[in-house]
Amino acid sequence: MTQPRPAVELQSPAPGRRRWPWWVEIPVMITVGLVVALLIKTCLFQVFSIPSGSMENTLQVGDRVAVNKLAPIFGWEPKDGEPVVFRDPGGWLPPQPPADNALSGAVGSTLSFLGLLPPKDDNYLVKRVIATAGQTVGCSGSTLTVDGRTVDEPYLHAGDDSCSGLDFGPVTVPQGHIWVEGDHRSDSADSRYHRDGPGGGAVPVSDVAGPASAVVWPLGHLDWFGFTGR
Repeated sequence: MTQPRPAVELQSPAPGRRRWPWWVEIPVMITVGLVVALLIKTCLFQVFSIPSGSMENTLQVGDRVAVNKLAPIFGWEPKDGEPVVFRDPGGWLPPQPPADNALSGAVGSTLSFLGLLPPKDDNYLVKRVIATAGQTVGCSGSTLTVDGRTVDEPYLHAGDDSCSGLDFGPVTVPQGHIWVEGDHRSDSADSRYHRDGPGGGAVPVSDVAGPASAVVWPLGHLDWFGFTGR
């Protein structure tokens, strides 16, 4: 006589494990991703583009550089020899032409707002800190000095020297400011060229977005951004 098979007990789903429909899950995931990206931009990193060849060969035109925005919260201050990103203090950049690529519309604006693309109307520059508040900087012949000491600059573009035909100084950097110059010294309209402007060419620290931390685009240039300090 055939024995009856034992009844199979069907387990009900565990409480709290209810799965949402896909048309609910997808918008939720997108929203969470956008919020995370916005938090990263606000508190951790923001991407900026390199608009010119003034930092060659350390940085190339079109490179995307991530700036560590968390550093100032933990007491970071610009240091000699460190590359930084800063807002145009006024008149350093020519008027920027409107973007004409496919991401210049709503999608581009959204990605810029989230920090995944450079800011719209990007008016930021990248230069290297040469001197900080209270230091005296000058250049004569081919020798750059800070507080009377010659500065060794192994990062300079091949064929350039520290002055590249432009002697100046000595200039004392005002409090709350930094003196910045490009690595491609002969192709950089930096603090040296704006000595008649506000701050005598020095950049307010309040305009500094933060230290350049890494090259994140293009893929062939990916690099954690080391810095040569003194």
